[in-house]
Amino acid sequence: MFWRLWLGESVSSFGTYVTLLGLQVLVLRTLHGGAQDVGWLNSIRWAPYLILGLYAGALVDRRRRQPLMVGTDLACGVLIGFIPLTWALGMLSLPVLLVIVALYSSAALFNDAASMAFLPRLIARQDLQRAHARLDGSDAVAQTAGPAIAGVLINVFGAPLAILVDAASYLYSAAMMASLRSAEPAPEVVSRARLHTEIREGVRWIYRGAPLRWLAIGTHGWFAANAILGVAVPTFALRTLHLSVLQFGIAAALAGAGAVLGATISTAVGHRLGTGGAVIAAHTLTTFGVVVMAIAGVGNEAWAATFVLGAGQACHGLAMGLSNSHETSYRQALTADHLQARTNTTMRAMNRAVIVVAAPVAGVLVTGAGTRVSLLVAAVIFGAVAVGLYVSPFRAARI
Repeated sequence: MFWRLWLGESVSSFGTYVTLLGLQVLVLRTLHGGAQDVGWLNSIRWAPYLILGLYAGALVDRRRRQPLMVGTDLACGVLIGFIPLTWALGMLSLPVLLVIVALYSSAALFNDAASMAFLPRLIARQDLQRAHARLDGSDAVAQTAGPAIAGVLINVFGAPLAILVDAASYLYSAAMMASLRSAEPAPEVVSRARLHTEIREGVRWIYRGAPLRWLAIGTHGWFAANAILGVAVPTFALRTLHLSVLQFGIAAALAGAGAVLGATISTAVGHRLGTGGAVIAAHTLTTFGVVVMAIAGVGNEAWAATFVLGAGQACHGLAMGLSNSHETSYRQALTADHLQARTNTTMRAMNRAVIVVAAPVAGVLVTGAGTRVSLLVAAVIFGAVAVGLYVSPFRAARI
């Protein structure tokens, strides 16, 4: 059964990476926005996690997860389809785009919560890290191919129509999720009054328990730095370096290539360094990669700048591919089934809350200080996360 979930998630990931590049180009080129507008786009994209994230986890823990996965996949596909539709009707503007993205992200929030909590029911606990490594590997392949193909599609059809690929990928994912045959236990019948109690249980499990607290704090710092990258990198590539959409797509694709390698070696690195050591090594590599990005275009012509930027992106991708499966499997291995969705969505809600706050600030930083300075600020934060985890008890973590 795992292969069906794996295939559905992989196809959906491919469409998502097409959309991520498409939305950035849509704001900067089609709607003639600036760095601050990209910051608002990134903030709105993750705002539902801040507003609904804690409730989503508790609600998903009360329900069977497979039907939620199917329904939210369908909802995401329909909502993404509204972007090219409103563009074709001459109704697309930045406010309209932000509303669509907010609704889409709300559906994706429940989909993520259900999917993450469903996997431990499908896979034995000792196999979780390998399963996550496979999911991360296919996601990395999508991250490699998605932006490059998106660059071609955007050049040929324009950003709004290229996004249709993502709508189709969600419909395919819904079909795969519907085909799963897994006997889920009946959810516990509980009163509405317990909802806030259940939310508090999830928060306490993460922040009061030493095993997860240090990882959570480090992850929040990582997302703050990554929020800066989310604004600085597209602005740096398209406005500072004056790369074409195709060149930007190639640089972004190299991040995916790095992530493929990272996911491939993650299990072996974990055996050698342990869970904590693998994650710390990954954050150190991210710091180096962002510094490399910042020097792109110094005395280089466009194609040279593309590959220097891409080299930095590849290091960042390699680090993500290396660390993701270890962080997720460590959290899931320590968490009881009845807390899975709450734990996952509490972490995601807090991480996305960081993005919601940091992305507009990043827009101000990029506008005021410039893209290179902003990238170096991000590198300092990534480095601080690596040092913080190294001096914490998480350094000795293993599963």
